[in-house]
Amino acid sequence: MAGAVNVLSSIYRLLSIKQLIMSSFLKMQGGYRGLRVYKVAEMLYDITFYFTQSYLIRGDRTVDQMIQAARSGKQNIAEGSSASTTSAETEIKLTNVARASLQELLIDYEDYLRVRKLLKWDASHPRYEAMRRFARSEEIMQEYPELLPKILTKFFFIINNLIN
Repeated sequence: MAGAVNVLSSIYRLLSIKQLIMSSFLKMQGGYRGLRVYKVAEMLYDITFYFTQSYLIRGDRTVDQMIQAARSGKQNIAEGSSASTTSAETEIKLTNVARASLQELLIDYEDYLRVRKLLKWDASHPRYEAMRRFARSEEIMQEYPELLPKILTKFFFIINNLIN
């Protein structure tokens, strides 16, 4: 037990030294969890997971592709933010990968609507502007877990408009 404590103590000291070096040499980055773009990507991942489980057939490749696109969007935002300490180029590349992944996800949602002949809201829809305001608001971050069952059972086409 004492050996484990000594190892943990040594690791703690090394981490403290690393933080001291990094704070004086490189600015610590990677605060991605506080970024709105990360929070939205995380929300899209959650919505996509529940959507695919509720509306697509298990074993359909689209399920895996949609979940992986949503995951890739979220993960690349986190990786890009963390890499920003040492490489703006890597941060930009990973941010672009995230963007491309979320674009792929958008296309999958549009395909879902199109092949089922379901309405995709555009600016002329009476609820379009209200939904866009809500999708851009801070309250959606707190409310979406409770709204998720309603969205999935009644208004799943709204999801497409959240990421559009």
